[in-house]
Amino acid sequence: MKYIVSLLAFMVLFSCDTSAEKEQAAPAVPAEETTLDPDYNPEEKLGELGIELSTPSSPIANYVNAVRVGNLIFLSGKGPLKPDGKNITGKVGEDLTIEEGYEAARITGINQLSVLKAELGNLNKVKRIVKVKGMVNCTPDFGDQPKVVNGYSDLMVAVFGERGKHARAAVGMGSLPGNIAIEVDMVVEVSD
Repeated sequence: MKYIVSLLAFMVLFSCDTSAEKEQAAPAVPAEETTLDPDYNPEEKLGELGIELSTPSSPIANYVNAVRVGNLIFLSGKGPLKPDGKNITGKVGEDLTIEEGYEAARITGINQLSVLKAELGNLNKVKRIVKVKGMVNCTPDFGDQPKVVNGYSDLMVAVFGERGKHARAAVGMGSLPGNIAIEVDMVVEVSD
């Protein structure tokens, strides 16, 4: 029994020593190089694009528009609510074309930027659009969800430049709340 306990103790010590050696031997990972223009101003870019942000719509259930955790902001899903207060509705591939879906995604992006500005006070605090999840209300045989969600992604890059490039999912849904054409949520890295 003493032999087994001694052997186990030796194995534990040996495994700790080798893991420490591996940590020391691992090469340092270089920090991500940043080639971002420090003078870039997304607020000014919105003006150049002719985009006017509005007051964000209130959540329609028991949730909030955004939650900040550290330097990340998680934005709840928003849809294509137009300035006239009406949503773009219908299924892409049946009621809407890809181009109409693209425009619905772009409007959704404007709505998310309104939420982000309300949370931050100034979009210059955005360090990076990290992740976008686009959910397209479409027919079962529709397979061009990425072309629709490009309306959102293209807007983020137009406003934030390199900071707007993000990881993304573009998926089809059998239905969305209120029959909206698209819903998008996103994660954004911000400065203090």
